[in-house]
Amino acid sequence: MDRPSVLLLVRHAESERNRVKRGAVYFADEEMRRTVKGIPDHKIPITPEGVEQARKTGWIIRDRFGVFDYVYHSGYERTKQTTELILDAYRPEDRALMQVRSNHFLRERDPGHTYDMTEAEADLAFPFLRDYWATMGGFFAVPPGGESLAQVVQRVYLFLNTLFRDRAGEKVAVVTHGGTLRAFRFLLERWDYDRALKWPPGESPKNCSLTVYEFDRALRRLSLKEYNTVCY
Repeated sequence: MDRPSVLLLVRHAESERNRVKRGAVYFADEEMRRTVKGIPDHKIPITPEGVEQARKTGWIIRDRFGVFDYVYHSGYERTKQTTELILDAYRPEDRALMQVRSNHFLRERDPGHTYDMTEAEADLAFPFLRDYWATMGGFFAVPPGGESLAQVVQRVYLFLNTLFRDRAGEKVAVVTHGGTLRAFRFLLERWDYDRALKWPPGESPKNCSLTVYEFDRALRRLSLKEYNTVCY
């Protein structure tokens, strides 16, 4: 076996920006962004509802998967909080057996200069952006000052290579972000570019959802067993 035996991917619990933006690319107006304006992405916390999501998810993860060898998170506040709340479901002696690590390759896609903008502000500052995005597509297009999904895939590829080298045969959990999850699926399921352009309707990962891969001995690869399972 040259892969982890189990790879569990968990999207972080609901964050304050998730609550405010409700899936939108930009803020609708100043009132919408008021409570989170000026807070950098890596410091955005989870909401009280997110706390309950992570706690309930932790109980299910403990009962279904038992003890992991390693648990990774992106180092962002919302993934650190989600990880801690999930691990609170374990007994202290079991938790002591699990190595918890932060890895910056797992961070969310950098949205660049439009991070705190309303849609009107983005159109004014970057009038070329809509046409550029329509031409290049959602996989290769780079937001001004940010990252393309293709660039996220590059760092997730490096992370996976580390897992394959150092965590063969082990059970690994990763608490990460929606954009990073798409990069994992692109690599592990060998998507083409068109498949990775955007999530199909209803398939975007939910907060605290579980995506499970298990090692398939016949295929000698990690195979998807379930996607977007919610436990709360």
